[in-house]
Amino acid sequence: MQNAIVYIVFGVSGSGKTTVGKALGENLGIPFYDADDFHPKENIQKMSDGFPLNDIDRAPWLLKLADAISEWNVKEGAVLACSALKESYRNTLKGIGPNYIKWIFLEGSFELIENRLEARKNHFFKKEMLVSQFETLEKPKEGIAINIDKSIDQIINEIKSKLNTNKSEIGLIGLGVMGKSLAKNLLSNNFRLSVYNRHVDGIEVDVAKRFVEDQSESEPILGFDDLEKFVNSIEQPRTIMVMVNAGKPIDLVIEALIPLLSNGDCIIDGGNSHYKATIERSEKLAKSNIHFLGTGISGGEEGALKGPSIMPGGAKAAYERSGKYLEAIAAKDKSDRSCCTYIGPDGSGHFVKMVHNGIEYAEMQLLAETYHLLRFYLSKTPIEISDIFKNWIQNGAQSYLLEITADLLLKKENEDFLIDKILDKAGQKGTGGWSTVAALELGVSLPTISESVMARNVSGIKSKRVEASEIYKLDKSQCDLDEETFINNLEKAFIATSIINHHIGFELMQEASTTNQWELNLSEIARIWTNGCIIRSTLMEKISELFLLKNQSSLLLFPAIVQTLKSNVTALSEVVSAGLKSGYPLPVLSSAINYFYSYTSAQSSANIIQAQRDYFGAHTYQRVDKPLDQYFHTNWKS
Repeated sequence: MQNAIVYIVFGVSGSGKTTVGKALGENLGIPFYDADDFHPKENIQKMSDGFPLNDIDRAPWLLKLADAISEWNVKEGAVLACSALKESYRNTLKGIGPNYIKWIFLEGSFELIENRLEARKNHFFKKEMLVSQFETLEKPKEGIAINIDKSIDQIINEIKSKLNTNKSEIGLIGLGVMGKSLAKNLLSNNFRLSVYNRHVDGIEVDVAKRFVEDQSESEPILGFDDLEKFVNSIEQPRTIMVMVNAGKPIDLVIEALIPLLSNGDCIIDGGNSHYKATIERSEKLAKSNIHFLGTGISGGEEGALKGPSIMPGGAKAAYERSGKYLEAIAAKDKSDRSCCTYIGPDGSGHFVKMVHNGIEYAEMQLLAETYHLLRFYLSKTPIEISDIFKNWIQNGAQSYLLEITADLLLKKENEDFLIDKILDKAGQKGTGGWSTVAALELGVSLPTISESVMARNVSGIKSKRVEASEIYKLDKSQCDLDEETFINNLEKAFIATSIINHHIGFELMQEASTTNQWELNLSEIARIWTNGCIIRSTLMEKISELFLLKNQSSLLLFPAIVQTLKSNVTALSEVVSAGLKSGYPLPVLSSAINYFYSYTSAQSSANIIQAQRDYFGAHTYQRVDKPLDQYFHTNWKS
């Protein structure tokens, strides 16, 4: 573990040490301290009476500061404003070693500083002492000198430029598809960047070097296959984004980084890690005083390059340290706000990304079922189906997934539609299943998302499905309804199911927020999903606006949603009925209508379940005519 940098901003009184120091500390995300606050009362009184301090007066003050600097060095670093005018004073403060102190000397003319002091109020330092300070000042031979005759922003930019001439602002590990795109995104946002990719003989050779060579010569980028050199190339406090596969690979990278990092550095895991693993990693790194952000990133390769939706979770201090990079590279919503926001503590960022992917699974399956009905139930061509989807978009059902589905249906290979050549066997990477497990743990119903995962699993048994179809030889009847009516009903069914699916996903997040005390802002989560991510849509924009009202906790209870579903849910039931009757599987469409009817039923069938449980297991039950905190058991056989 390396120690952290302490930046000492010094100069005569009136040079702006406090103002510059505070701004630098805020910019770097580290604490600011004023050396004047460390003076003993005797020194303050002496200066207030108009007498300058001598070296004897300063000795205990400087030793106290030296002790404080040593403490900051082993924590997260600091910025100290201090009038260390003599070389001997500065030597007293160097106990932690020259590599860990950065000296920043603020210089200006006597006239400029005198004018500043005249404008001061309620400060114990008198301008008459300025002459003695200039006489005492021994200009430093080390560090950097900054002329103060400019704006504070210009001063901070000049400090950072001089301190970090050869240092990068942020590092990125892992140059796969997403890593390369995010690296290019960071460069396009004018960040100085270091990239690292492991070296594996015959497999991954000179990956970082070749990536750097592929960029413009003017790009501020450094490439490494040596991890220690990579870490040392990044300015402190460091921010390092890790874009490797979830699971063991991210743990191996973290283990390798820990001894190379300094207190207050921040690691961002931008992969699809499980939220519980993120919590464990965060706790482990906190023991080493290293920040950690478990960060969901959605948008695919294009989104990573042009602006994804970003969901960071972890300690608030970690986001305050490194969130600026994520906000800068994220997509922008319709109000030009970043589609990145602090999600909450612990593993909340990766949990929210997991739910995002669950909603995505169901939306994709919904479109697959809709396409399947149009193609085989109505015998429509891919071009005709594409036109139908485009018409739905014009009617207001715009979504990224609907748009790309309408587009991909038109792709041809020679004279054939490519969609007809693709094997009907879908894979998954686990996040949809994780959502189902989380829902079971939290006691939340998740039918559309769970059924979409199961549909992919069933699709995977292609050979068994083919064998079963030959054995059963079921007739799949064609549509006996008016075609125009069925397509209109299908559009309404699509709208209703999408709303129900989104409701189910947000219910899972709401329960997780309550259980884990995350205080998730559902409106903000929906807002950052309005651009950059796979599930962006006009519906998502509406959801963000509705949750901003905060007069309901469940999406299906907002009056605007109630009105929409009342207009569309009958069509959903008719489509499901017709499709199932004709032999077409509709797992997401049917689970949506089943969930809706269950959700809107004042009387469910669960009383029978409770009676059964009590009959065979004496699990007890509650009664409608008794208080809910009372439980009963019946001897059903007597």
